[in-house]
Amino acid sequence: MGYTTRVIKIGGVEPVMIGGTFPVLIQTMWKDRLSFSDLTGSAGDETLSRIKALSAMGCGLLRFAVPDKESAEVVGTLASMTAMPLVADIHFDYTLALRCLDFPIAKIRINPGNIGSRKKIEQVLAKAASQGVPIRIGVNGGSLPQDLRRAVAEGHLDRSAALVQAAERELEFFQDFDFSQVLVSMKASSVADTIKANRLLAKRTDVPLHIGVTEAGPLIPGVIRNTLALHALLGEGIGDTIRVSLSDTMEKEVIAGKEILRNLEEGIGKKRRGGVTMISCPRCGRNSFDTHAFTKRWQHRLYTIDQDLTIAVMGCAVNGPEEARHADLGITGLGNKVFLFRQGKVVRTIGAEAADAAFEEELEGLSRGRESEKK
Repeated sequence: MGYTTRVIKIGGVEPVMIGGTFPVLIQTMWKDRLSFSDLTGSAGDETLSRIKALSAMGCGLLRFAVPDKESAEVVGTLASMTAMPLVADIHFDYTLALRCLDFPIAKIRINPGNIGSRKKIEQVLAKAASQGVPIRIGVNGGSLPQDLRRAVAEGHLDRSAALVQAAERELEFFQDFDFSQVLVSMKASSVADTIKANRLLAKRTDVPLHIGVTEAGPLIPGVIRNTLALHALLGEGIGDTIRVSLSDTMEKEVIAGKEILRNLEEGIGKKRRGGVTMISCPRCGRNSFDTHAFTKRWQHRLYTIDQDLTIAVMGCAVNGPEEARHADLGITGLGNKVFLFRQGKVVRTIGAEAADAAFEEELEGLSRGRESEKK
């Protein structure tokens, strides 16, 4: 089963398209509060470098919390400094959304449960419409409108139905205002509620859906819960953009999202970006090569490579070239030696101290070869 949604253009220096047959877009959210000091000097270089790395890893949209006026100024200023489309996440104070719209912010996210009266939302819609900025209606299980919250608490309505009703109320208002550049997210900490709510709304609207499980927890529980929800929804053709919400780094959120999409490619029927498939053994008492440390050192860089490559990091002769024979480039250890191999054939034998340098040389050579093949 598939669902056709309208196409929304998310602006910025390098606009992205969401919906229709466009690839499912990966998002993450900046984890810390930014100040103007984070935008200048070496700190500013580090901020921009990290955003650039997130983009290279596959992140297409980056969201920032905007809790006050200073945050609005900082995020707005940052939006003019980077090609990454930035999203301003607004709660409680609609004037913050209005201020953000004075800057090249690519999208605004508001929560109908706490943003305020219709008149306030109408001002945001008017300004967003005049500037061609889309809005995401972000409905959370913990911040439903008061009447729906009471209905859930009293057992008259289940949470998934309440999420849908909250979203539909806002969509009706947006439609009355003739504002069509809108997306919806309905997130709960419950996998079941998240799946059910999105299934219900997908049948009733062509609005693009941003999906994921909110407050999903630390790395392992968070990845599991999001994978369960996203596998179910994306497998049915529901969902145009995702975030794997984790109590962990932005980079791990992006990597998790990328891996989920990669492994669901056939099921969702949408194109995905190219990229590295990384396989590595879990390590055991046979290991003579520290796969954990090597993987940690190289993981982020490998996920920034926009080429279809399979990279293997193996720990011993058992899991070395034989089990990873299909890898475009692999590394493994035996005794005091480290071996680099391509398609199961050992191409270099070096000492452990030279492993990173040799791996980098082989990786760069492989990447150059792939680029030459394209020409």
